Amino acid sequence: MVTQALAQEISELEADFCSALSDPNRLLLLYALSEGPRNVTELTNELNITQPTTSRHLKILRERGLVYTVRQGTTITYHLTDPRLIQALDLLRTVMRDRFAHRAGLMEETRAA
Repeated sequence: MVTQALAQEISELEADFCSALSDPNRLLLLYALSEGPRNVTELTNELNITQPTTSRHLKILRERGLVYTVRQGTTITYHLTDPRLIQALDLLRTVMRDRFAHRAGLMEETRAA
C-alpha cells in the first residue's frame, strides 16, 4: 500500500523529472540526441544555440538522468539514456495535436452559429 508520504515523494520526483522537459531547447537537444550521440560543439552548431546555453541545458538533462556522457580523450559525447523518452514526447505531441484539432473544431462551430 502506498502511504501518503510516499505518494507525495513520487509526485515530487515526477514533477522534477518533468521540469527537465519544460524548455524548448532541452526538447530540441533530446530529439537531436535521439538520432545519435553528439558532443557540445555538434549540438551547438546543429541547433544554432550558444555553447553556454547548450552546456547549461545538457547539465539539467544529465542531472535528471535523461542523458549520460561518455568521455573519449578530451571529447565528451552526450547520449540519450532511454529511447522511450522520445516515444513519450511523441505521444504528448499527438495529444496536443488532437487538442488543437478539437479547439479548431469548436472555433468553426462558433463561427457557423
